[in-house]
Order: sequence, then structure tokens, then C-alpha cells
Amino acid sequence: MNDKDQQPRQEQYFSSAPTSPDVRRTITVQLAGREVPVAVSHGVFSGNRLDLGTSVLLRRAPEPPQRANLLDLGCGWGPIALSLGLLAPEATVWAVDVNQRALDLTRDNAHSQQLDNIRVAEPDDVPADVRFDAIWSNPPIRVGKEALHDILMRWLPRLSDHGAAYLVVQRNLGADSLIPWLAATLGEGYAVSKYASAKGYRVIEVLRQA
Repeated sequence: MNDKDQQPRQEQYFSSAPTSPDVRRTITVQLAGREVPVAVSHGVFSGNRLDLGTSVLLRRAPEPPQRANLLDLGCGWGPIALSLGLLAPEATVWAVDVNQRALDLTRDNAHSQQLDNIRVAEPDDVPADVRFDAIWSNPPIRVGKEALHDILMRWLPRLSDHGAAYLVVQRNLGADSLIPWLAATLGEGYAVSKYASAKGYRVIEVLRQA
């Protein structure tokens, strides 16, 4: 994630209640191989476009499993959740964020695409017994290393057996050091590796083994 992706610059996209004006506009982005009109606004991550990191993730991650529980961790205005919903219409897609405006945008964008398989939720509202067959995320690197680690260790252990997470992280913001940290912290039962690289970003794969 880059500073230029934040709107407005003085307000962090991971604020729970953005104070900037909620001035919405519609843009058209390519998701799941089609042109999709979406609503965006200030005060959320990449509030004026589809950011490069998310674009890399959407192009490089493998097809999501069908009839599964899928998680978009840090959904923003919803590009990952919408893509998952379009690619896996029989799956349940959880779109999670702390930012209330982001949740509202994702909910509205899912409704406009008639994607009733997307569930928009704050982190604490996801039932504790839900396990995920796939997690896709452009995690909030700018929140700080300690907070980022807490977020990842809250959600990655909720992968189901043989589940897989795909995280996109900018190389010069610590992607290569995050891989060994994840491997050491998650420990046995997980395999962590670089899955793909493009345009200065790494896609990190985390596999949970049975």
C-alpha cells in the first residue's frame, strides 16, 4: 500500500469512523474478467481507484474454491470481496473491515451487483466458529508492524484444513521479511512461501496442512 493510495492524506484509511466528507462517486473497474461499476469515497483505502497491489493479487491468486467460506480481510470499498463473489457465486464471502464507511461501500457495491453471497461485517461480528477455506487480503501495512502482526495472527489460524491465504505486500514495505516471520510464528502445520511477484509486490501464500 502506498501513501498516494490514501484519501485524504491526513486521515488513515484504517480509522473506524472517517471524519472526511463521504462524497461518493462511481468508477468502473475490471473485476473477475468484467467491467464493474462501483461506488468509492474518501476515508477508505484507495478511495479513488483500484490500487496496484490489489490488482496484482486479483490477477495472480488462484481461482477461489467453490461452496466454501472465503474471507476478504480489510475489504475497503470491496474489490476483493466483489471478485470472490463473482468468481465463486456458491461460496459465502466474508468482507471484514474496521472502517464503517468501507463496510457501507462494500455492502452497497455487493447489492448493486446482486451478490447476496457477500456478508459484510466488523471483525468482532464474525462468529468465532467460522473457518475459512481461502483468505485473500491486501493487509493494512501502514497500521504498523505490531498491529499488522496481531491482525494476521487473529485470522490466519482460522484457515480450515488445507485452506490457503494469499496476501499481497509491497516488496519495499517488508514483504520478504514477513514471509519468515509468518513461517516461524505460525509454526508446524503451515507452509509459507512467495507465490508470485509483479510490479514491486509479492503475493505471499500461507497453506494450512491437515
